[in-house]
Amino acid sequence: MDIAKTNRLSLVEQIVSQIESLIESGAWSVGSRIPPELELMQQLDVSRNTLREAIRALVHAGLLQTRQGSGTYVCSSSTLGAALQKRIQKANLIEILEVRHALEKEAARLAAIRRNQNDLENIQTYLEACLAAAEHNDSEAYVEADIQLHKAIAVAAHNSMLMDLYEQMSVPLHESVHNLSEMTCHTDFHHHVHWKLVDAIKEQNPEQAIEAVTEYIEQFMEIL
Repeated sequence: MDIAKTNRLSLVEQIVSQIESLIESGAWSVGSRIPPELELMQQLDVSRNTLREAIRALVHAGLLQTRQGSGTYVCSSSTLGAALQKRIQKANLIEILEVRHALEKEAARLAAIRRNQNDLENIQTYLEACLAAAEHNDSEAYVEADIQLHKAIAVAAHNSMLMDLYEQMSVPLHESVHNLSEMTCHTDFHHHVHWKLVDAIKEQNPEQAIEAVTEYIEQFMEIL
């Protein structure tokens, strides 16, 4: 995606807006390093000072992160996501699990009612990825597959506002309970509730879907 040049001396807000658009569109993905300063100055046709002010504003907002000797990286896809991540970092695990329970319970309920065939295929793909990762004792792969599984369920809810909120919160929520996931990902119980959740969505049984979500959240809480 080409960066649009400004036609006159840019204000910091204009550069901030252009960079936010690049991040929100996915042209600059979360985790990626942004182009070097000189390259950005040329692409945006702005001075070094203006660019640096814009970058500082975005770092302060939580969208970018400057790493000593490495460069500047995208750390969130929206100001909402950045704010939520900061708030999650200050929360205790019980609070985090309660929020995760509320989000995933409603996502599962709606998914059981509204899912289509494409949704079911995506959910099944990530369920199998979870099982494969557990079988190979690969905790990192398991956590990633688990995140994608629950995102697929949120997509199947077909509520764009719920999906946007879940998208912004899912990674920090899961990372906050990463160690708990490592402790439980290889248990038969965890596999059981995953299967129960997916089966409930397939069978369009919202009550059973809610029950499955509650079961695995309660299991996490018992570990604390």
